Amino acid sequence: MKLSDAQLDALNWNEHGLIPAIVQSSSDARVLMMAWVNRESLQLTIATGETVFFSRSRQELWRKGATSGNTQTVERIEVDCDSDALLITVSEAGAACHTGSRSCFDAALLVGEA
Repeated sequence: MKLSDAQLDALNWNEHGLIPAIVQSSSDARVLMMAWVNRESLQLTIATGETVFFSRSRQELWRKGATSGNTQTVERIEVDCDSDALLITVSEAGAACHTGSRSCFDAALLVGEA
């Protein structure tokens, strides 16, 4: 499947041509990570069925798990009500975070109970 130009144009890309993507586990709805996608990486994500993101620091595409083997198979992609964020539901094979944690949100708790 490929998104049409009209579908891509309907998304509210930021001034750098990016949109944030929240990645969530299909097994328990745990938020695994947040990353950025551009038009090309979103099209590749849809075409390959695996998450592909855009690295702002390296200014290049990166497929999750390309070097670590910790891949994410896409099950669903949703757009929020303002069309300025994506929710990508995945089945994951391995850790999402570069630290080795399942979720990038396993760090310090700012508010609430542990």
